[in-house]
Amino acid sequence: MQHHDVLIVGGGMVGNTLAAILLQQNFNVGIVEASPEKPWDTEQADLRTFALTRASEYIFRHTQTWDAMQASRISPYEHMHVWDATGTGEIHFDCADIHEPSLGYIVEQSVIQKALTQRLSEFENLTMYRPLKVENFELTGKTMQVHLNNGETISTQLLVGAEGAHSYIRYLAGIPYDMHDYGQQAIVANIKTELPHQFTAWQRFLPTGPLAFLPLQDKHWCSIVWSVDSPHALRLVDLDTDEFHKELEAAFEHKLGAILESSQRVAFPLQSRVVRQYVQPRLALIGDAAHTVHPLAGQGVNLGLLDAATLGEVLINAKHEDFGQKIVLRRYERWRKGHNVMMAGAMYGFKNVFGHSAPPVKWLRNFGLNLTNSSGLAKKVIMRQAMALEGDLPQLIKCFD
Repeated sequence: MQHHDVLIVGGGMVGNTLAAILLQQNFNVGIVEASPEKPWDTEQADLRTFALTRASEYIFRHTQTWDAMQASRISPYEHMHVWDATGTGEIHFDCADIHEPSLGYIVEQSVIQKALTQRLSEFENLTMYRPLKVENFELTGKTMQVHLNNGETISTQLLVGAEGAHSYIRYLAGIPYDMHDYGQQAIVANIKTELPHQFTAWQRFLPTGPLAFLPLQDKHWCSIVWSVDSPHALRLVDLDTDEFHKELEAAFEHKLGAILESSQRVAFPLQSRVVRQYVQPRLALIGDAAHTVHPLAGQGVNLGLLDAATLGEVLINAKHEDFGQKIVLRRYERWRKGHNVMMAGAMYGFKNVFGHSAPPVKWLRNFGLNLTNSSGLAKKVIMRQAMALEGDLPQLIKCFD
């Protein structure tokens, strides 16, 4: 029977990042991934993009994958401009105000995954199980016995569920969660604009949801994330190209001029989940398996990467203990759960406040935006928080900050 110190289920960005952190400290790691192995194509622009915080940058620097991402394709954004479609409220953030080179980076999924895959291939203490799935598992003494769908059984000191919002590990463990369905979908696409994006992340809050234009490497190309009610989303996806461009230009107030080109459009449902337990004896959940949030602030993957860095630090510090014990894993849960729950609540609150049409609420939020915009100190605090450079952070982030 194959044995691993840690067996990670899910070979996505968060699971692979945790693997890289542990492998660098000579843990024996296994990864179970359901999809077959495939080369990540970074020649073509990927529809899935992520707004990475500076903290996420530092995590990737620690795993020695950041240089490969930079060599491929990343887009730093130096400014962020947010405004309300129902009034005059707006706020503008500038990285120069806090003496930072950028506020964050827009990076495609394929670029991140290719860099992580290359890095993982350098380790002899990693075993990949793909394309395979976990059928069940049981706790046996000081190990978890994990049964795969090819009949193989693996033992591990710690089983980590990192396979996303519909985690089968979470289901098998019987861990409950609270879910809120927003009744919306997010439309994602890459679009070419008449005017350059100015290395600015733009976000307009419409009554139906936020519309974000995120700058890509080419100064005339942006990735959009447009949150709208589900029936409207289906209509927008089905529109012909010219009609879609007209609706997008109007929704964005022609801020970057005409829409000249656009890629395929994809929509995905918006839901938030708050898992009640992150850990059990010899089991832990990270990333979307533990929490999902509304994408309006682009924090989903960043929260997951912080989970990976935090769990990694807890396990490294307890390497010479029996780190699969719940008393050890609770250190990770206490460290991350409060912050993740707070972030999920904040995203829910933002969505409701900006979606409210009552005149007093509209006046208050526009007044609040303008008041914050006039306060240099408040903006500096918000920028540091958004970059995830404040609070109780794992040591590997502090080493770079």
